[in-house]
Amino acid sequence: MNNTVRVIGAGLAGSEACWQLAKRGFHVELYEMKPGCFSPAHQKSGFAELVCSNSLKADYLSNASGLLKAEMRLMDSLVLKAADAARLPAGGALAVDRDLFSDYVTNTLETHGNVRVIRERVDALPDGPAIVATGPLTHEALLDDIQKRCGFSGLHFFDAEAPIVSKDSLDFSKIFAASRYGKGDDDYLNCPMNEEEYNAFYDALVTAETAEVHDFDKSMVFEGCIAVEILAARGRQTLAYGPMKPVGLTDPRTGKMPYAVVQLRRDNMSGTLYNLVGFQTRLKFSEQKRVFSLIPGLEKAEFMRYGVMHKNTYLNSPDLLDLNFRLKSDPLLRFAGQMSGVEGYMESAASGLVAAIGLTRRLKGREEPDFGECTMLGALSRYVTVPQKDFQPMNANFGLLPPAGKKIRNKKERYEFLAERSLTALKNIIETQNL
Repeated sequence: MNNTVRVIGAGLAGSEACWQLAKRGFHVELYEMKPGCFSPAHQKSGFAELVCSNSLKADYLSNASGLLKAEMRLMDSLVLKAADAARLPAGGALAVDRDLFSDYVTNTLETHGNVRVIRERVDALPDGPAIVATGPLTHEALLDDIQKRCGFSGLHFFDAEAPIVSKDSLDFSKIFAASRYGKGDDDYLNCPMNEEEYNAFYDALVTAETAEVHDFDKSMVFEGCIAVEILAARGRQTLAYGPMKPVGLTDPRTGKMPYAVVQLRRDNMSGTLYNLVGFQTRLKFSEQKRVFSLIPGLEKAEFMRYGVMHKNTYLNSPDLLDLNFRLKSDPLLRFAGQMSGVEGYMESAASGLVAAIGLTRRLKGREEPDFGECTMLGALSRYVTVPQKDFQPMNANFGLLPPAGKKIRNKKERYEFLAERSLTALKNIIETQNL
């Protein structure tokens, strides 16, 4: 048995894979190119850096993302340990302090006796057992080698980040704190708009100048991270029914639901930074300052980070990968994270978990696990490996799971049924397959 495994990349997928390997007794060489080399989206040297948002999405079982978290907790996920330790108030969502989250993951792996961290860039696929988790912004040299090895043309889509503002610069005479539908405490800051304010903001947004993005193609924008100005261009009311929907919120000054609302979510533990929820953008920085300052309460906002857009790359995984994210032509080589065709923080970490556990079993001469079609872990791995005509990145969603098998009219109850079925199935898999 080869007891040493290389993991390339210390993002969420690579960090989770490293943890799952190390805790099972394998020696891991964890390669991370930072701080010697940074991608266009990364800024800090720690592992598991959260770039686009500090929200890991919902954390309740009637939501598919919440189900995935529950499954990963059953599998002793490092990413979930870190998230729970760095949790911030965010209603029904799991939001974290980015720095504390990264520090937890980094410290855990750097001090683990089975992990050797190598801070250097990898420009070619390694020999022997390895998991490649270099993310959607893989360095060109390694991407070229992957293309030569796999014989594929790199697919890509565009991703965007939302701006972050300083709390001290906000005008709280116009902002109220509340969570939508009363979930959680008053975890969000809400900037209410009347119809006139909304229309003025909309007109400024759709006519604002955007920054040029190399090779940008609107048809290749991933829907889950679409820029707010692209979304607005679909129609005047699109934002009011999307990221600016006021449903579930009451303005205490009027006692009524606003016409529209912009929500701000805490971005760090100290509560000094807030990000604009759903406001990923590719506007020029000067235009972001001008347009977003039209939001009530943000007239004098200090922007600590402006939003940006960048190109992401992923594999044509159904042609290249088998279950457990193994390369069909080399079962000892696995891909994980967004490069494998999953989309989202938790989904990326989950792919690292599945890839690592499968690889440990193969290296021990045992049958690789099958997480089944009823668990979200198994459903995601099936999605990226089943042949399909137009493969696109995918988030966790209940549509990936088999139907309930009985009529449950209430959607929340139906989703809760599917979630309980998934958790029961996973517990049985853990026991019967000795995971």
